[in-house]
Amino acid sequence: MPAATMPYPILNPANPIAARATQCALAVMAKAPRSGKVKTRLAPPLTLDQAAAINICFLQDTAENIAVLTTSGKAAGIISYTPIGDEALFDNLLPADFALIPQRCDGFGERLLATAQDLFACGYGSVCLIDSDSPTVPAAAFEQAVAELERPGDRVVLGPAHDGGYYLIGLKRAHTEPFTNITWSTTSVFAETIAALKSVKIETTVLPLWYDVDDAATLDILTAELLHGTPPTFATIPGYPAEHTRNFLRILNEQGSDRR
Repeated sequence: MPAATMPYPILNPANPIAARATQCALAVMAKAPRSGKVKTRLAPPLTLDQAAAINICFLQDTAENIAVLTTSGKAAGIISYTPIGDEALFDNLLPADFALIPQRCDGFGERLLATAQDLFACGYGSVCLIDSDSPTVPAAAFEQAVAELERPGDRVVLGPAHDGGYYLIGLKRAHTEPFTNITWSTTSVFAETIAALKSVKIETTVLPLWYDVDDAATLDILTAELLHGTPPTFATIPGYPAEHTRNFLRILNEQGSDRR
């Protein structure tokens, strides 16, 4: 008998819930894990099917990492997904209390801003937009983001990535400045975002530096961290153990993959 599927509720910005006002929405920005559509820069060294499979591991590890914060009631785990129509590809992948919200708009900055706007419309008191490419982000970084956004007064929280982007942006209001006139997918994204926030005098808290896994070089960093216990040279605190990703890499290694 096939295992029952576990679909997740889809949030509707037109139906805000007042009880969410004390919660931080921890929203992972994710593409539906379909082979040939996700993590294609990892193929090679991986095949397209392997790239899609490791993407699922990244998603599971990130969701389980932030799910620890949801047990306090101060945060909610959410997947901001694209494309609409592929919701079923997330079935059974996430913790039971997660929800989905569809992405809208076209450009990357527009989709980030729209997700923040939609989550605030749903009633959440603060929002963190989190990438799905960093499965070992230290749990302490997510804890710090939620704690900073609990403090009185407006502020933005940024988690810088080693490639010049960021793995998290947290907000208490849907400010447009961090998402407008940014040169996305370049090494200047973090610096440009900081400059945009300074230009409008929005207080900004910077989280520990971490990294995205986008290509063969960063996959090597991930393999060293998870299989060989070698943290990134820039790490100042321990990374998340990311057991789904670790097991996937271990299996590749045992199968004679060149990711040894």
